[in-house]
This record gives sequence, C-alpha cells and structure tokens, in this order.
Amino acid sequence: MNLSRRALLASVSAAAAVSVLPKFVFAAEELKKGGVLTVHLASEQRILNPSLRASTGVYIITGKIVEGLLDLGPDGKPVPVLATGWTASPDGKTVTFKLREGVTWHDGKPFTSADVQYNALELWKKHLNYGTQLQANLEAVDTPDAHTAVFRYSRPMPLDLLLRALVDLGYVVPRHLYEGTNPLENPANTAPVGTGPFRFVEYQRGQYIVAERYDGYWRKGLPYLDRVVWRFITDKSAAAAALETGQVQLSAYSQIALADIDRLKKDPRFEVSSRGNEGNTFNNTIEFNHRRKELADVRVRRAIAHAIDVDFFIENFLYGNGKRATGPIPSLSKAFYPEGAFPYAFDTKKAEALLDEAGYRRGGDGTRFSLKLVPVQNGEDVPQFATFIQQSLAEVGIKVEIVQLDVAGALATIYKDWNFDLATGWHQYRGDPAVSTTVWFRSGSPKGAPWTNQHGWQSEKIDGLIDAAATEIDPVKRKALYADFVAEVNRDLPIWFATEREFISVTSKTLKNHHNTPRWPSSSWHDTSF
Repeated sequence: MNLSRRALLASVSAAAAVSVLPKFVFAAEELKKGGVLTVHLASEQRILNPSLRASTGVYIITGKIVEGLLDLGPDGKPVPVLATGWTASPDGKTVTFKLREGVTWHDGKPFTSADVQYNALELWKKHLNYGTQLQANLEAVDTPDAHTAVFRYSRPMPLDLLLRALVDLGYVVPRHLYEGTNPLENPANTAPVGTGPFRFVEYQRGQYIVAERYDGYWRKGLPYLDRVVWRFITDKSAAAAALETGQVQLSAYSQIALADIDRLKKDPRFEVSSRGNEGNTFNNTIEFNHRRKELADVRVRRAIAHAIDVDFFIENFLYGNGKRATGPIPSLSKAFYPEGAFPYAFDTKKAEALLDEAGYRRGGDGTRFSLKLVPVQNGEDVPQFATFIQQSLAEVGIKVEIVQLDVAGALATIYKDWNFDLATGWHQYRGDPAVSTTVWFRSGSPKGAPWTNQHGWQSEKIDGLIDAAATEIDPVKRKALYADFVAEVNRDLPIWFATEREFISVTSKTLKNHHNTPRWPSSSWHDTSF
C-alpha cells in the first residue's frame, strides 16, 4: 500500500489509541440509595424485547427491566437470576430448572414456569435471532409446578453450552401480555414489562428512555438508584461533552469517538477501560450475499479478503486496539480457540490474480464489477471500515457503493430484504461458538432474524459440524469439532472475520460498584449506586 493511500485513509480515521486497562478491580465502596444514572446511547433499536432481539443495544436498556434465567458472575461463570438451580439428565436430553419463588412482574402478576415455557417455545425457538438455532432441538418445556421448568430435547444439549447461552438468550417476558398476539408487533416490545430492578416509565423516540426503581423487586433493599435515563446522542462530540459536563455518567460499548476515549482516559474524573466487557469480545466483519453471482465464487471472496490491509486498519483506525482475527472463534475463548495463523494476508497481486482467474477482468475504465455495501452502524469504526473497504477494493478494480442507513434500517435491508451485496458491522462472541457465532453459518434461520445466516449460502458439511458440536457432551471432542469448523469456514469464507477486539466503557468515578461482572453494561445494575 503506497504512502499517498495511507495518507488518504488516515485522514478519515480517529485521532488516538485506546489503552486497555486491567480487568476486575474490586474495592470496598460505600453504597447509598438514590440518584439518577444517565447513560449515553449512540443509536436506538425499534424492539426493546431481549426475548426477540439478542443485542447489546437492547440489553443495555432492557437488561435493567427484564431479567433472564441466569447472568455471569464476577468469575465469568453463569449465576442464578430467575432460575435458582439446574440439573441435566445423563443423556443430555433433559434439563430441569428450578425457578425463583416470590417474583412478580411489574404489573403485579406472579412470575411462573408458564412464562418460561412460553418464552422458550414461542419466542426463543421461533423468533430470537440466536435462540432459533440454539433451541432447534427443543421439543417441549414441561411445567410440573409453578416453579419448575423441564426442557426436553430431541438431541443432547451440553449443559455448559445451555447455561452460557441463556445468559444472553434466556430473558423472560410475561406470557400474559404476549400469548394470543403477534409477538413481533406487541406494544410491550417498546414499553417492556419485566421482573427487574427498574420499571419502564417512558420512551420518547430519538430522545430518551426512562426507568425507575421497582419497589417490589425480589432482591430486597435493591436497587440503590432511583432512576436510569438513557439519552440518545448521535453526535459523538456532543456525547463526549455530555460526559465532561456531568449530564451523562456512562458511555459503554465503545460508542464515543476514539479520539475522545483517548483524551478522557487522561481525565481523573473517569475510568476508561475494557473492564467488565470480557463477556463480549467482538469483531469487524464482512458478510457476502451469495445470491450475487460474483460473490458466489469463493475466489472472489478470497480476493476481497486479500485486498484489505487489516494491520493498516487496526493501526490507523483502531490505533492498536485489536488484532487480526484468525477465524470466527477468538483467541480469548480458551476452551474453543483452535490456534492458527491469519488466513488471508494482505496481497493485492494475489487478489488481482484471483479475480482474473474467476473471469472478472478489468474493463476499459479499470472496473471489474460494482457492489453495494450496507454498514450496520453500531460503532464509530463501522462506517470507517466501510470506507476502508471501498477504497481498498477500488485498487483491485471493484467499485463499491456505500448505502447509509440507520441501524434498524440496515438490519432490515440485510437480514429481511436481502437487499445488499456486502455488509459490514460488529459480530459479538458470547463465550461459546454455539451461542452467537455458528448461527451466522448454519442454514435454516427464519428470514429476518438479525445476525443469522441470511446470506444465501449453505454447506451440508458445515451444518453437520455445527450440529455435531452443539450436541457433543465431551468437551475435548467439542473443541476438535470446532477446530474442523474453523478450518472449513476459513477455506470457504462465507463470512470474513477481520479483527478481534474488546469494548471500552467511559464511566464517571462518581458511580460506584460498576463493571464488576464480565457483561456489566448488559446486566441489571441492581447493586450500582452513587
């Protein structure tokens, strides 16, 4: 890559590096009742129901209102929330959950096993973007009493997988508000009712969401905070200013400008860190629409990967905050990472040769063909990566048009309408490949489910590996199956995982007891205070 191109690309990048500070640091802090926590959000989603939409953009709001069966504890292991205990049968086909007693919904009705049964069979299995694949073999949920739910599977369900998955894919909404309705259009999707420490109050589109302390919360004496207010501030400079003036006390999931992150980490009023985000490693990705003739050819997909200098992107756009991915399973996933080298080194000559070999030679104007790229703009670097892709592919003769949409519009365009050639955004890894990663490759997800295989690509071999790994109880054999899975998808490249990263939070030091679990921004904040 020549120097003039470096200067051009660097001109659209942010201005500073992000340093990752040490992980969990615990200290005795005096916690008190009262106060309003105001949270910055860079964008909004149209569904706030985590039983229908698995997304940090939903969890960061509704995770305080709606609870799941489990969450992650400080050590990264699943801990009880609405479920208090669990057992699995020796054959792995039956998992029994004991449910917490004395829990009420915010409308006063009791939480029971009937709620879990409805969510599992009607929402998680049929509609939840990652849940549909996870629960594909779920045949029934028995409710022998009001506080027992027995999950019955047609094939073995590894208990460790199910527990880790339900941290993100086990949120429960009230059956009595959803049963008999179209769940995708239910008004509770934007005015959620839950069992959590905070009760929904108001949602003003494009402005704010408000939740207040629920006095009937089952954790007696909690929460500490009076209210949580989420403010939608799309302008990154305005968001940083809101932090500095005290109007906002938290911006999570790397939602402010990298330059401001670098500046604020030097400000003693803030903690700027990846602490409390270990449960959500993420990647920059490129998704291919295999319905497009050119992209159905693996040589073209490989050429696109070879044409993009990932090291340059990390250095100049992310400023060292990340590294090249070696496949869809990140190196932080010690239980499943198969080791390996970066499979597609930056090599424009190789990219050109592959495109020529595929029959797509340059025309008189130097262009081989044109593609439409839709970025899911859930982070500052996503539009930057889109521009980087556009300029990188131009050098090998592929013209790219970037279609700018809001997050909700982009999700619908890609996963419902299939109206894209390339897509780019963030993928999040949630502790086990079967939770949120293999669903991007497994065929059979319902049309419209975000972050699933809507790409017109299918491989019987990959489907078989995914299914075998998801039902293998032996951890050694599971890891070996995932190593085979990574080798296959790296070779066929149905989706390209370019980087491996961790999220950064900017938090006012006036806030106490924060970021004390590996997915804290998505957790309930029941013990957070000022």
